[in-house]
Amino acid sequence: MDSALGLRGKDFVLLATDGHAEFSVLRLKDDEDKIITIDKNKLMAAGGPSADRTMFCEYIQKNIHLYRLRNGVTLSVRAAANFTRGELAYYLRRNPYQVNVLLAGHDEEGPSLYWMDYIASMAKVSRGAHGYAAYFVMSILDRHWKPDMTEEEAIEVAKLCFDELKRRFLISQSSFVVKIVDKDGVRTLPRFAI
Repeated sequence: MDSALGLRGKDFVLLATDGHAEFSVLRLKDDEDKIITIDKNKLMAAGGPSADRTMFCEYIQKNIHLYRLRNGVTLSVRAAANFTRGELAYYLRRNPYQVNVLLAGHDEEGPSLYWMDYIASMAKVSRGAHGYAAYFVMSILDRHWKPDMTEEEAIEVAKLCFDELKRRFLISQSSFVVKIVDKDGVRTLPRFAI
């Protein structure tokens, strides 16, 4: 029942996820952060079973950090996305992670957003969503997204998406985590409660 969405603006990327941890039909907590900071200029929003999501995100985070320590080079957003996609593909044939990922970052190429699913499909996108939320919010993202979008406009579009989920989605998702990555690094916005 995870909901994740991302928007690439003129010089930033916004990621948002619901703030709930659930198991089967039970809501376990309302303050879960499903957006992990990979390094100073990369974020990864993930959805899937809690164990798979946590293990996979930490695995990617630690291996990208290890690469930087061993080689003295920080991976670009594109390289980090390709590494993540490669690991999803590798484990798909062994012990698959049921994880859907939105990877965002900002580097010399500017802001980037990558959409990946649990079967290791990957696409560079300007906006994307995962989970059941995608059924409700993709039309809003398509209608309101524009290439030169400002942060304020992106936050308003995210609020429209949250309102749509509140109004139409069967499962109550009343708390959302929103993070922005830009040239200055990663920022966490105050939690959105609807």
